[in-house]
Amino acid sequence: MGADTDFTALCRRLKASDRDAFERVFTALHDALFRYVRSLTSTRAVASDITQDVFVSLWEARERLDPSRSLEAYVYRMARNRVYNHQRDRRTHAEKREEMQALTALDQQGAPLPDTELHANVLEKSIQAWVEDLPDRQREAFVLSRFNGLSHDEIAAVMGVSPRTVNNHIVSALKTLRDHVRALEPSLLDR
Repeated sequence: MGADTDFTALCRRLKASDRDAFERVFTALHDALFRYVRSLTSTRAVASDITQDVFVSLWEARERLDPSRSLEAYVYRMARNRVYNHQRDRRTHAEKREEMQALTALDQQGAPLPDTELHANVLEKSIQAWVEDLPDRQREAFVLSRFNGLSHDEIAAVMGVSPRTVNNHIVSALKTLRDHVRALEPSLLDR
């Protein structure tokens, strides 16, 4: 991003459907946005698709832009939301695939899954549901930390909060999850 890029002026022009302004925003933000998305996603191809989708959506939403608000922050929020949607969808597809594989295994074996494996599957699905039910900010901090491996400082930068606030969100999320596990299987946390 060039220091001389006036995003407020570009936002006004973009709002008026100025294609040159869109091209300048794209040129100024694309590489940095791609690197950001790539740091949150599994592959370059996914990062590329999401980055392109963000710019398509920016063009489609141009008439609703507010030049008094940061265009850069808006674009990065769009990217972050798309990454989370992609990750959620990928988990949902993986869960459905696992369920189908388990059903196929049952059909082939003609016998139910062993109790331990069945219990582990129930626990895993319960935990996934509990994570989804966490308050948005707690879930975001928890997922970035535990599933994406980001540090508290990195999460703070993504969420726009202090590392201490990130820590508070993660601690609260862990307490909630422990309470759910304890309610489902009291002896599990004693092991």
